[in-house]
Amino acid sequence: MKVVTFGEIMLRLNTEGYGRFLQAESFCASYAGAEANVAVSLAGFGVEASYVSKVPEHEIGQSAINALRRYGVSTEHVLRGGNRLGVYFLETGASQRGGKVIYDRAGSAIATAGRNEFDWEKIFAGADWFHLTGITPALSEELAAAALDAVKCAKRMGLAVSMDLNYRAKLWSREKAREVLVMLLPYVDYCKDPLWYADGERDVPMLVERMMRDFSLRGVIVTERTAHSASDHSWSATYYTEGKAYSSRKYEMHIVDRVGGGDAFAAGWIYALLNGYDPQAAVELATASGCLKHSIEGDFNLVSIDEVKALAEGDASVRVQR
Repeated sequence: MKVVTFGEIMLRLNTEGYGRFLQAESFCASYAGAEANVAVSLAGFGVEASYVSKVPEHEIGQSAINALRRYGVSTEHVLRGGNRLGVYFLETGASQRGGKVIYDRAGSAIATAGRNEFDWEKIFAGADWFHLTGITPALSEELAAAALDAVKCAKRMGLAVSMDLNYRAKLWSREKAREVLVMLLPYVDYCKDPLWYADGERDVPMLVERMMRDFSLRGVIVTERTAHSASDHSWSATYYTEGKAYSSRKYEMHIVDRVGGGDAFAAGWIYALLNGYDPQAAVELATASGCLKHSIEGDFNLVSIDEVKALAEGDASVRVQR
Protein backbone atom coordinates (compact mmCIF):
# COMPACT_ATOMS: atom_id res chain seq x y z
CA MET A 1 0.00 0.00 0.00
CA LYS A 2 1.27 3.47 -0.90
CA VAL A 3 0.18 6.79 0.63
CA VAL A 4 0.98 10.21 -0.82
CA THR A 5 0.88 13.39 1.30
CA PHE A 6 1.19 17.00 0.14
CA GLY A 7 2.23 20.03 2.17
CA GLU A 8 4.91 22.27 3.62
CA ILE A 9 7.89 21.03 5.60
CA MET A 10 9.37 23.65 7.90
CA LEU A 11 12.36 24.16 10.13
CA ARG A 12 11.17 23.87 13.74
CA LEU A 13 13.12 25.88 16.31
CA ASN A 14 12.02 25.23 19.87
CA THR A 15 13.32 26.56 23.14
CA GLU A 16 15.15 24.10 25.36
CA GLY A 17 13.03 22.37 27.99
CA TYR A 18 10.30 24.69 29.18
CA GLY A 19 12.21 27.89 28.48
CA ARG A 20 10.39 30.96 27.22
CA PHE A 21 11.35 32.77 24.02
CA LEU A 22 12.66 35.67 26.09
CA GLN A 23 15.00 33.32 27.94
CA ALA A 24 16.33 31.47 24.90
CA GLU A 25 20.01 31.73 24.05
CA SER A 26 19.81 28.78 21.66
CA PHE A 27 17.10 26.75 19.91
CA CYS A 28 16.75 23.05 19.16
CA ALA A 29 16.38 22.47 15.42
CA SER A 30 14.28 19.79 13.75
CA TYR A 31 11.90 19.56 10.79
CA ALA A 32 8.13 19.46 10.83
CA GLY A 33 4.86 19.94 8.98
CA ALA A 34 1.43 18.35 9.24
CA GLU A 35 1.57 16.20 6.12
CA ALA A 36 5.26 15.41 6.62
CA ASN A 37 4.40 14.22 10.13
CA VAL A 38 1.77 11.86 8.70
CA ALA A 39 4.20 10.50 6.11
CA VAL A 40 6.93 9.83 8.69
CA SER A 41 4.49 8.08 11.00
CA LEU A 42 3.14 5.88 8.21
CA ALA A 43 6.64 4.99 7.04
CA GLY A 44 7.42 3.95 10.61
CA PHE A 45 4.35 1.70 10.51
CA GLY A 46 5.72 -0.06 7.42
CA VAL A 47 3.55 1.75 4.85
CA GLU A 48 5.15 3.08 1.66
CA ALA A 49 4.89 6.85 2.12
CA SER A 50 5.68 9.52 -0.47
CA TYR A 51 5.82 13.24 0.31
CA VAL A 52 5.12 16.07 -2.14
CA SER A 53 6.40 19.58 -1.48
CA LYS A 54 8.92 22.17 -2.64
CA VAL A 55 12.08 23.18 -0.79
CA PRO A 56 15.02 25.46 -1.65
CA GLU A 57 18.06 24.03 -3.39
CA HIS A 58 20.41 25.14 -0.62
CA GLU A 59 21.64 23.09 2.34
CA ILE A 60 18.67 23.86 4.62
CA GLY A 61 16.30 22.51 1.97
CA GLN A 62 18.49 19.43 1.63
CA SER A 63 18.48 18.97 5.40
CA ALA A 64 14.68 18.91 5.37
CA ILE A 65 14.75 16.22 2.68
CA ASN A 66 17.36 14.27 4.64
CA ALA A 67 15.12 14.35 7.72
CA LEU A 68 12.32 12.70 5.75
CA ARG A 69 14.61 10.14 4.10
CA ARG A 70 16.06 9.23 7.50
CA TYR A 71 12.68 7.84 8.50
CA GLY A 72 11.94 6.07 5.24
CA VAL A 73 9.78 8.62 3.42
CA SER A 74 10.15 8.86 -0.36
CA THR A 75 11.09 12.38 -1.50
CA GLU A 76 11.07 11.59 -5.21
CA HIS A 77 8.36 14.21 -5.82
CA VAL A 78 9.75 17.00 -3.65
CA LEU A 79 10.47 19.91 -6.00
CA ARG A 80 13.57 22.10 -5.62
CA GLY A 81 13.54 25.87 -5.95
CA GLY A 82 12.51 29.07 -4.23
CA ASN A 83 14.47 31.13 -1.75
CA ARG A 84 13.67 29.90 1.73
CA LEU A 85 12.27 27.19 3.95
CA GLY A 86 9.43 28.19 6.25
CA VAL A 87 10.27 28.35 9.96
CA TYR A 88 8.24 28.01 13.10
CA PHE A 89 9.32 28.79 16.64
CA LEU A 90 7.88 26.79 19.54
CA GLU A 91 7.75 27.59 23.23
CA THR A 92 6.54 24.58 25.21
CA GLY A 93 3.85 25.28 27.81
CA ALA A 94 3.79 23.96 31.34
CA SER A 95 1.22 23.82 34.12
CA GLN A 96 -1.16 26.78 33.67
CA ARG A 97 1.00 28.48 31.00
CA GLY A 98 0.06 27.47 27.49
CA GLY A 99 2.51 26.83 24.68
CA LYS A 100 3.15 29.35 21.92
CA VAL A 101 3.98 29.13 18.20
CA ILE A 102 5.37 31.94 16.06
CA TYR A 103 5.42 31.36 12.29
CA ASP A 104 7.97 32.77 9.85
CA ARG A 105 6.79 31.12 6.65
CA ALA A 106 5.80 33.96 4.28
CA GLY A 107 7.48 33.60 0.89
CA SER A 108 8.61 30.01 1.50
CA ALA A 109 9.46 27.78 -1.44
CA ILE A 110 6.19 25.84 -1.30
CA ALA A 111 4.07 28.98 -0.75
CA THR A 112 5.43 30.46 -3.98
CA ALA A 113 5.01 27.27 -6.03
CA GLY A 114 2.69 27.27 -9.03
CA ARG A 115 -0.14 24.79 -9.48
CA ASN A 116 1.31 23.61 -12.80
CA GLU A 117 4.57 22.48 -11.21
CA PHE A 118 2.88 19.33 -9.87
CA ASP A 119 2.32 16.40 -12.24
CA TRP A 120 -0.36 14.60 -10.25
CA GLU A 121 -0.82 11.67 -12.62
CA LYS A 122 2.88 10.89 -12.31
CA ILE A 123 2.86 11.50 -8.55
CA PHE A 124 -0.13 9.20 -7.97
CA ALA A 125 1.12 6.33 -10.15
CA GLY A 126 0.90 3.16 -8.05
CA ALA A 127 -0.58 4.97 -5.04
CA ASP A 128 -3.63 3.88 -3.02
CA TRP A 129 -4.27 6.87 -0.78
CA PHE A 130 -3.84 10.66 -0.81
CA HIS A 131 -3.80 12.80 2.34
CA LEU A 132 -3.72 16.57 2.77
CA THR A 133 -4.78 19.12 5.36
CA GLY A 134 -6.48 22.48 5.52
CA ILE A 135 -3.07 24.10 5.97
CA THR A 136 -1.74 23.54 2.45
CA PRO A 137 -4.51 25.33 0.48
CA ALA A 138 -4.28 28.21 2.99
CA LEU A 139 -0.72 29.03 1.95
CA SER A 140 -1.58 30.64 -1.41
CA GLU A 141 -4.20 30.80 -4.14
CA GLU A 142 -1.93 28.69 -6.34
CA LEU A 143 -1.67 25.97 -3.70
CA ALA A 144 -5.43 26.00 -3.18
CA ALA A 145 -5.74 25.40 -6.94
CA ALA A 146 -3.04 22.71 -6.79
CA ALA A 147 -4.89 20.98 -3.95
CA LEU A 148 -8.08 20.98 -6.02
CA ASP A 149 -6.17 19.56 -9.01
CA ALA A 150 -4.74 16.89 -6.72
CA VAL A 151 -8.00 15.67 -5.18
CA LYS A 152 -9.70 15.61 -8.58
CA CYS A 153 -6.85 13.58 -10.07
CA ALA A 154 -6.73 11.26 -7.06
CA LYS A 155 -10.42 10.46 -7.38
CA ARG A 156 -10.12 9.98 -11.14
CA MET A 157 -7.28 7.50 -10.56
CA GLY A 158 -9.18 5.58 -7.87
CA LEU A 159 -7.26 6.67 -4.75
CA ALA A 160 -8.97 7.11 -1.41
CA VAL A 161 -8.66 10.72 -0.20
CA SER A 162 -8.46 11.94 3.38
CA MET A 163 -8.28 15.51 4.65
CA ASP A 164 -7.58 16.91 8.08
CA LEU A 165 -9.61 20.12 8.24
CA ASN A 166 -7.29 21.70 10.78
CA TYR A 167 -7.72 25.47 10.71
CA ARG A 168 -4.95 28.05 11.17
CA ALA A 169 -6.36 31.50 11.85
CA LYS A 170 -2.96 33.09 11.15
CA LEU A 171 -3.13 31.83 7.55
CA TRP A 172 -6.67 32.69 6.42
CA SER A 173 -10.13 33.70 7.54
CA ARG A 174 -12.90 31.20 8.30
CA GLU A 175 -14.88 32.60 5.39
CA LYS A 176 -12.04 32.00 2.92
CA ALA A 177 -11.40 28.56 4.39
CA ARG A 178 -15.02 27.54 3.91
CA GLU A 179 -15.00 28.86 0.35
CA VAL A 180 -12.02 26.66 -0.53
CA LEU A 181 -13.12 23.60 1.42
CA VAL A 182 -16.51 23.56 -0.28
CA MET A 183 -14.59 23.04 -3.53
CA LEU A 184 -12.31 20.31 -2.10
CA LEU A 185 -14.65 18.23 0.04
CA PRO A 186 -16.71 16.71 -2.82
CA TYR A 187 -13.52 14.80 -3.76
CA VAL A 188 -12.71 13.69 -0.20
CA ASP A 189 -13.69 10.30 1.26
CA TYR A 190 -12.65 10.78 4.89
CA CYS A 191 -12.25 13.99 6.85
CA LYS A 192 -10.98 14.78 10.33
CA ASP A 193 -11.95 17.45 12.84
CA PRO A 194 -14.52 19.58 10.99
CA LEU A 195 -15.96 21.33 14.06
CA TRP A 196 -14.44 24.75 13.31
CA TYR A 197 -16.36 24.55 10.03
CA ALA A 198 -19.64 24.27 11.96
CA ASP A 199 -20.39 28.01 11.99
CA GLY A 200 -22.21 27.87 15.32
CA GLU A 201 -23.53 24.31 15.06
CA ARG A 202 -23.04 22.67 18.46
CA ASP A 203 -24.76 19.36 17.84
CA VAL A 204 -21.77 17.33 16.66
CA PRO A 205 -23.68 14.29 15.32
CA MET A 206 -26.00 16.62 13.40
CA LEU A 207 -23.07 18.54 11.92
CA VAL A 208 -21.34 15.32 10.90
CA GLU A 209 -24.53 13.94 9.37
CA ARG A 210 -25.00 17.14 7.36
CA MET A 211 -21.41 17.12 6.12
CA MET A 212 -21.52 13.45 5.18
CA ARG A 213 -24.72 14.06 3.25
CA ASP A 214 -23.62 17.29 1.56
CA PHE A 215 -20.22 15.98 0.48
CA SER A 216 -20.84 12.20 0.20
CA LEU A 217 -18.16 11.50 2.81
CA ARG A 218 -17.52 7.88 3.80
CA GLY A 219 -16.32 8.73 7.29
CA VAL A 220 -15.65 11.60 9.68
CA ILE A 221 -13.37 11.59 12.72
CA VAL A 222 -13.75 14.02 15.60
CA THR A 223 -10.92 14.07 18.13
CA GLU A 224 -11.73 15.24 21.64
CA ARG A 225 -9.10 16.92 23.81
CA THR A 226 -9.64 18.31 27.30
CA ALA A 227 -6.74 20.34 28.67
CA HIS A 228 -6.60 20.10 32.46
CA SER A 229 -3.42 22.18 32.20
CA ALA A 230 -0.71 22.63 29.57
CA SER A 231 0.93 19.54 31.04
CA ASP A 232 -2.03 17.15 31.38
CA HIS A 233 -4.73 16.39 28.83
CA SER A 234 -7.51 13.89 28.24
CA TRP A 235 -7.64 12.44 24.70
CA SER A 236 -10.25 10.42 22.83
CA ALA A 237 -12.11 10.36 19.51
CA THR A 238 -15.33 9.37 17.79
CA TYR A 239 -15.52 7.90 14.29
CA TYR A 240 -18.74 8.41 12.32
CA THR A 241 -19.34 6.06 9.40
CA GLU A 242 -22.26 4.21 7.79
CA GLY A 243 -24.79 5.91 10.06
CA LYS A 244 -23.10 4.88 13.32
CA ALA A 245 -20.70 6.43 15.82
CA TYR A 246 -17.77 4.58 17.37
CA SER A 247 -16.04 6.13 20.38
CA SER A 248 -12.55 5.25 21.59
CA ARG A 249 -11.36 4.85 25.14
CA LYS A 250 -10.16 8.00 26.87
CA TYR A 251 -6.49 8.48 27.72
CA GLU A 252 -5.12 10.67 30.48
CA MET A 253 -1.81 12.01 29.20
CA HIS A 254 1.10 13.88 30.71
CA ILE A 255 2.42 15.98 27.84
CA VAL A 256 6.01 15.84 26.64
CA ASP A 257 5.23 17.51 23.27
CA ARG A 258 1.70 17.99 22.02
CA VAL A 259 2.56 19.24 18.52
CA GLY A 260 1.84 16.59 15.90
CA GLY A 261 -0.66 14.61 17.96
CA GLY A 262 -3.42 15.09 15.42
CA ASP A 263 -1.11 14.07 12.59
CA ALA A 264 -0.12 10.90 14.44
CA PHE A 265 -3.82 10.20 14.90
CA ALA A 266 -4.43 10.67 11.16
CA ALA A 267 -1.61 8.26 10.34
CA GLY A 268 -3.07 5.62 12.65
CA TRP A 269 -6.50 6.08 11.10
CA ILE A 270 -5.15 5.77 7.55
CA TYR A 271 -3.16 2.68 8.51
CA ALA A 272 -6.22 1.07 10.05
CA LEU A 273 -8.45 1.75 7.04
CA LEU A 274 -5.80 0.57 4.58
CA ASN A 275 -5.56 -2.69 6.52
CA GLY A 276 -9.29 -3.35 6.73
CA TYR A 277 -9.85 -2.67 10.43
CA ASP A 278 -13.47 -2.50 11.55
CA PRO A 279 -14.61 1.00 12.69
CA GLN A 280 -14.17 0.38 16.43
CA ALA A 281 -10.69 -1.07 15.99
CA ALA A 282 -9.78 1.77 13.61
CA VAL A 283 -10.69 4.53 16.06
CA GLU A 284 -8.90 2.72 18.89
CA LEU A 285 -5.70 2.37 16.84
CA ALA A 286 -5.81 5.99 15.68
CA THR A 287 -6.40 7.33 19.19
CA ALA A 288 -3.58 5.20 20.62
CA SER A 289 -1.25 6.49 17.90
CA GLY A 290 -2.10 10.10 18.74
CA CYS A 291 -1.76 9.39 22.46
CA LEU A 292 1.75 7.99 22.12
CA LYS A 293 2.90 10.98 20.06
CA HIS A 294 2.39 13.19 23.11
CA SER A 295 5.26 11.32 24.75
CA ILE A 296 7.75 12.06 21.92
CA GLU A 297 9.80 15.23 21.53
CA GLY A 298 9.58 16.81 18.09
CA ASP A 299 6.77 16.72 15.53
CA PHE A 300 7.44 13.19 14.27
CA ASN A 301 5.72 10.22 15.93
CA LEU A 302 8.65 7.84 16.35
CA VAL A 303 6.79 4.81 17.67
CA SER A 304 6.32 1.40 16.07
CA ILE A 305 3.02 -0.02 14.93
CA ASP A 306 3.47 -2.81 17.49
CA GLU A 307 3.62 -0.21 20.28
CA VAL A 308 0.46 1.43 18.95
CA LYS A 309 -1.37 -1.87 18.63
CA ALA A 310 -0.42 -2.89 22.16
CA LEU A 311 -1.81 0.33 23.62
CA ALA A 312 -4.94 0.15 21.43
CA GLU A 313 -5.58 -3.37 22.69
CA GLY A 314 -5.38 -2.26 26.32
CA ASP A 315 -1.75 -2.81 27.26
CA ALA A 316 -0.91 0.46 29.01
CA SER A 317 2.04 -1.03 30.89
CA VAL A 318 4.84 1.45 31.44
CA ARG A 319 7.37 -1.09 32.61
CA VAL A 320 10.82 -1.05 31.06
CA GLN A 321 10.87 -3.40 28.07
CA ARG A 322 13.69 -5.95 28.45
